[in-house]
Amino acid sequence: MGAVARPFIFAWHFLTTIPLSRTHHEPTAPELAASMAWYSTVGLMLGGIMALSDMVLGRVFSHEVVSIILIVLLVSLTRGLHQDGLADTLDGLAGGRTPADRLSIMRDPRIGAIGATGLFLSLILRYAGLMALPESLRVPALVCMPALGRCAMVVLAWLVPYARAEGGLASPFLAHLSVFHVMGSILVVTAALIVGLGVTATIVTLLGSCLVIFAVQAVCRTFFGGITGDTLGATNEIVEIVFLLLVPLVLVLS
Repeated sequence: MGAVARPFIFAWHFLTTIPLSRTHHEPTAPELAASMAWYSTVGLMLGGIMALSDMVLGRVFSHEVVSIILIVLLVSLTRGLHQDGLADTLDGLAGGRTPADRLSIMRDPRIGAIGATGLFLSLILRYAGLMALPESLRVPALVCMPALGRCAMVVLAWLVPYARAEGGLASPFLAHLSVFHVMGSILVVTAALIVGLGVTATIVTLLGSCLVIFAVQAVCRTFFGGITGDTLGATNEIVEIVFLLLVPLVLVLS
């Protein structure tokens, strides 16, 4: 397997439930870091599946039913990885007094009341965003949404150090992450946004995403002492939902 293909397959296998290779390939830390350059590309492919499913299902079901199915599909394709991160992050924020306490709570496999409530609200907001999508922007929004969320994870991973000294799920990915990996991911999502939404909307979208990332990194530094896999997953959820809710403004900017 080539030097380029391996990082892509590692990214695909980590971010989705769809196997591409039956052979188990042990990734090195540099390959895991390089795989993050492919996160936006994997996101676009997930978005393509979402958009195609939307077009097919829309011929049979109502918008309400299709929107719910799309949410279930995305959660299934990503094994709920980011929803779990959001719930764990909210539980940590709500239940701990120190960074160490919060990190310990986030490792508890049980979900607390705040995490469950936040997860429920995130699904409701995602549903509302899907329902409010203008028909003319539905396909580009569905395609770009997962790419933007995964790109945000890469940027945050580069900006903020890892929180746990003993390491964790995300630490091998971050050990060799470089600005070149980050720029590769940003360029892919920027090109997709320009094609789908236009230059002005792309600039507004990227600026808005930067504001969200800036806020999240401040929270991570203050309350956790850095990032974890859970906070990266939470970032993906927040950026995707904000994007969906604000996409209708594109029609105003056009």
